[in-house]
Parts: sequence; structure tokens; C-alpha cells
Amino acid sequence: MSHPVPNRSLGRLHCEAGWTLRQFAQAVNRLGTERGTPLRYREPSAHQWLNGGLPMPHVRPLILEALARRLGRPVTAEEVGFPATSGDAEYHPPTVEGLIDLGRQDMDPSRRGMLAAGLFSVALAVPDWPDVAGRMEAVQSGNARRIGMADVDTVTAMTERLSEVDDDFGGRHARPMAAAFLVNTVAPYLRSDAAEAVRAKMMEAASFLCYVTGWMAMDESRNGLAQRYYVKGLELAGAAGDHATYCHILRGMSVQAANLGHGGAAVRFADAAAAAAPTAGPRMRAFLTGQQAHAHAVNGDRNKALRLLRETEVAMDKATSGAPTFGGYSPATVALHTAEVQYELGDTPGSIRSLHSHFHLRDSTDSRRSGLRFHAKLAERQLKVGHLEAACSSWGRVLDDYPHVHSGRVDGHVKEMYRLIQPHLKNAHARSLHERARTVAPAAPHV
Repeated sequence: MSHPVPNRSLGRLHCEAGWTLRQFAQAVNRLGTERGTPLRYREPSAHQWLNGGLPMPHVRPLILEALARRLGRPVTAEEVGFPATSGDAEYHPPTVEGLIDLGRQDMDPSRRGMLAAGLFSVALAVPDWPDVAGRMEAVQSGNARRIGMADVDTVTAMTERLSEVDDDFGGRHARPMAAAFLVNTVAPYLRSDAAEAVRAKMMEAASFLCYVTGWMAMDESRNGLAQRYYVKGLELAGAAGDHATYCHILRGMSVQAANLGHGGAAVRFADAAAAAAPTAGPRMRAFLTGQQAHAHAVNGDRNKALRLLRETEVAMDKATSGAPTFGGYSPATVALHTAEVQYELGDTPGSIRSLHSHFHLRDSTDSRRSGLRFHAKLAERQLKVGHLEAACSSWGRVLDDYPHVHSGRVDGHVKEMYRLIQPHLKNAHARSLHERARTVAPAAPHV
């Protein structure tokens, strides 16, 4: 009877990680819980993997991700000594085929639970601009009718409407509509006959719709799913030669990573967006450097974060007053990024002041959902510095609009409010807030 050959590749990475067998197994178990499939591996399983035992196919991506997070860099199946499968990060179906498969699963209620289990990966293989630029073969013409600019305008207008619904009410209801539109309308357009200029514009419009749909998924904490939409958006942006959307999506991926506390990935995506940007005007430069500042702050690099924040402020000052914004970036967003950088660097009072500036600078173009999220952040930070009454007032603003917004991230903030307010219920303001919340947000846990 043959015995497994020790997996020396995995052994080297395990040694580099500095884990005990118990810590290795626990890291994989935590990712299983994060994905919604709890695991109970212990030292013998980790020992078996190192000795050449091949983990189950659904566990291998978790091992890759656990090592990637520990080592702070991407780790591939080949590097670990695992055979590649269609479920690994290395598998990339053709752009339109993959987009149809992704959208069909997302619009099908029976499959959405499986998609929800997708894992955010710090080791995600992101295509570089030279790898995707001009890849027109990804969307070769099929047998459908010829399309024109009116069809492109339809996709652009629908994306704007879907984005408005998402901004005002959250992505829970908007995303299935976006997925259905991708599958039933946009994918056939991408396979249709068209003039080259029209084809490029259609891919550009489809790329931005993928970004918007990914943002909706992120809002529902479907982070692995969001990444899949983002990567499809990158492929389409490259095929269209659309530098701006390509950079926009990379920046969105950095926002996602920063929100999840993955500083290294946040920096990698934000820096890639800035490096790939074409000659940028001051507003786009602010759009990119502001996120770079936040990413480097999450990653603990104080000097780079503050330098990039100063660059953002200078760029915004240079932007022509009243000119169209890029990606909605405005002085209010600069104030928000300032608040995030200050908070990550330990200046909570300064962060509170910057959040107040953000709300002072907001206008009618800012979404209701973002207002709820940022008021919740303000409340959490006010409580952290001991301003209980002010925190209760800020949380009260969240409850004002909470019934109208269906957002996983806002739900998370309300759950956090219940947890944070619990020790203070002897205070009249805290007690009043708690009683109101039980009426307005009964689905939240009453801890």
C-alpha cells in the first residue's frame, strides 16, 4: 500500500506562516464560518495535509485564502501543491459566458444561498490593464440583431436607475433586477452585430453595470460575489479600452477590502487603480488618492496615508468649481476620507469633527443609505469618546430613515448600536433610543 508523499510546497508555506498545526486548522475553520459553512478541523487534519493528504475540493480555496491572509500576498493552488480545479481562482470562463452564469445564479432565489457562501479573497487574481486592454475576442459577435447607440443609451439609463434605487433603498431588491437585466438584455447585446465604436461603448456600459451590481452585492455583505462582478467589469472595461471605468472598479475593490479590514489588499487595489489611470484631471486624481490614503491608513502606514490625504485636498482645491464630479467625488467625500484616515490612525476626536464637516458639505446628490451609514459611524465614535447623548442623537437620525432602506451594511450598524447601547440603559437618552429602536428595527437582535 502506497503512502502519501509529504507536500513540501505546503510545508514551506506553513513554516513561513509561523503557525502551529492547531493555528493552521483554526484559520481554515474561521474562513469556513465566514463563508457560511462551519468546519471543525483540528491538528490531525492539518498534519495530514502537510503529509500529502489532499483536502476536499471545497476546503482547498479556504487553505489558499488562510495562507494568503497570513502571508499578506496571493497564494495559488500550484504554489501550495494542489491540483487546479474549476472552483479555483485560476479558472476564468470567457467574459460573456461567465457573466451570464453569474447573473443567472444571482437572479435565481434557489441559487443565491450558494452565492452568499462565496468568500472574499485577498488573493484574488486581478487582471492588469495590459492583459485585458483590447481583448475584443471576449465579446465576439453572435447571431443576434445589429445594435446601435440607442441600445447603449438604454443600458446606460437603466444602470443609472438601478444605481438610484440602490442608493436610496439599498441593494437587497435592486440586485436581482440588475442581474436579470445583465442576463436578459445586456449579454445578448454583447453578442450582437455592431459597428466597432458601438461595440466598444456597449462593453463600456456593461462594465459599469457590473461595477454597480458588485457594489450592491457588497452592500449585502456578499463580498465574494461582489468580487466576481468586479472582475467581470474589469475584463469588459479592458475590452472596451475604457481606462476610467477600469480604475473606478479597482478603487471600488479597494473600498471593499478596506471596509473588511484587509489593509494589504486595499493598498494593492488602490495603488493599481492610481498606476493604471490615464492622464487624470484634478478631480479624478482626488478620487483615486483619497482612497489610497484610506487604504494606507488601514494598512498602518501613517506617513503615506497623510501624504496622500494632503494630495487629495490639493487636487480637490484645483478642481474647477461646479465642474461635473468624477464618481460622485466632492468636498464632502474628501471630508469623509479625512475622517476615515484619522480614525484608522487613532485620532477619534478629529474623525468626529471631520464627519461633522462631511454632513455640512453633503448635498441632494448624496444617497440616503450613505447618510445612515455615516451617521452610525459618527455615533459609534461619539460613544467611544464618552459623548453618550450626542451618540444617541446620531443614532436617532439613523432610525429616522431605517425602515426605508434595505441594506446589509446598515443592518450591521443597527445591530452594533444595540450591542453598544446595552451597558448604558440606565441613562434616559439611551433607554429612549433603545425603546424606539425596538419598534423601528424589531428584526435586529435585542441583546
